[in-house]
Amino acid sequence: MAEHHSQGGDGGGDEPAPADFAATVERLEQLVERLESGELSLEGSLAAFEQGVRLTRDAQRRLDEAELRVRTLTEGESGGVDLQPFAAPPAEDDSER
Repeated sequence: MAEHHSQGGDGGGDEPAPADFAATVERLEQLVERLESGELSLEGSLAAFEQGVRLTRDAQRRLDEAELRVRTLTEGESGGVDLQPFAAPPAEDDSER
């Protein structure tokens, strides 16, 4: 991650995608902040935008892979997918029931 701070004014260049999803999202957020700040030249903005597109595609690929893994793990005994609705943890207000 030491390369992260040496981006200069060109918008980021061709850095490799981060190793995990959270780091990918963090880098996307940083790119958006730089683009919104107006500190980049036109060329730098285009480079940052291109990097953002690559990171977005990488994040989507990771999400698709995670979904496939979850579906595989929730496959029913008959071989079909036994999808269960996601039950969110109860809100703090509900703990008094």
